[in-house]
Amino acid sequence: MSIIIRILVNAVALWAAVYLIDGINVGAATTAEKVVVYLIVGAIFGLVNAVIKPIVKTVGCAFYVLTLGLIALVVNALLLMLTAWVASALDLPFAIDGFWPAFWGAIVVAVVSWLLGLVLPEGDES
Repeated sequence: MSIIIRILVNAVALWAAVYLIDGINVGAATTAEKVVVYLIVGAIFGLVNAVIKPIVKTVGCAFYVLTLGLIALVVNALLLMLTAWVASALDLPFAIDGFWPAFWGAIVVAVVSWLLGLVLPEGDES
């Protein structure tokens, strides 16, 4: 159940990024297609964050310390760009026009995910 909630949170956060940031686009025609694209891209984004982000944090630990964690903003932007690349490889109409839209989009995704995490229950609670 927590995986489904996580995918939904990612989908809503990605919707907010598309809505707020010029340069992040979903090219689906109908609302139903857009919802499906957001859900699939949300799952891809969750998978990318679950698999690649811990590796990057471990390998780049010194950079996190030297930049007082600010490198995390760049890493999150690159992970969002990787998500867009995987989505385009799967023929999903999700695109990011460059680094700066990905940078600002990653900030929006992080803030929205954090806010939704405050409101939604955790999967570990019984």
